[in-house]
Amino acid sequence: MQLYGRNGWGSALIEAQLVWYGAPFEFVEVGDLFKDSAARAALKKVNPLSQIPTLVMDDGQVLTESAAITLLLAEHLQRTDLVPAPGSAERGEFLRWLVFLVANIYPTFTYADDPSRFVRVESAQKGFREATDRYRESLWEIVDGAVIGPWFLGERFSALDIYLAVMASWRPRMPWFQRHAPKTHAVAQACAAQSALREVFARNF
Repeated sequence: MQLYGRNGWGSALIEAQLVWYGAPFEFVEVGDLFKDSAARAALKKVNPLSQIPTLVMDDGQVLTESAAITLLLAEHLQRTDLVPAPGSAERGEFLRWLVFLVANIYPTFTYADDPSRFVRVESAQKGFREATDRYRESLWEIVDGAVIGPWFLGERFSALDIYLAVMASWRPRMPWFQRHAPKTHAVAQACAAQSALREVFARNF
């Protein structure tokens, strides 16, 4: 398998899962997609949106969208340690919050990381980013209220914990989580400290 990614970016979500599974893969380094037009053009040949993570399976199938990759990867590898099996008690909550993270929180970075793509008036871009960042914080407070502990789903470790550990490393950063979303912060710290994942998080963050 080939994982197209960049250290510290969304590819870390899938890289951590592949490492957890012990699945062999090649990491294909992608340039800064905000600044490097050549990098965007090269990735567009694989993924028309020029986004990461992009995973190319051994048979050539291209997988995009981190939630889809998470679900299909577990199915492909016939593993249930990161994704609860259909019919399991945790399956519904897992799916609910996986989609919440990717449909609500993740897009705020799409809009706010480079506001100029969506807000043409330069004087309005800073306010747009600040408003989007504040909205993201309100979403994280909702997530924090759903975390059971010690992991998101309680005693069961899952891919949700990897999502929290990766995404809490982005804005508003760990100090904010420690103050305002302590359960999310605790899960993120514990996940990044897992022996199987420690190297992945050290390299990415």
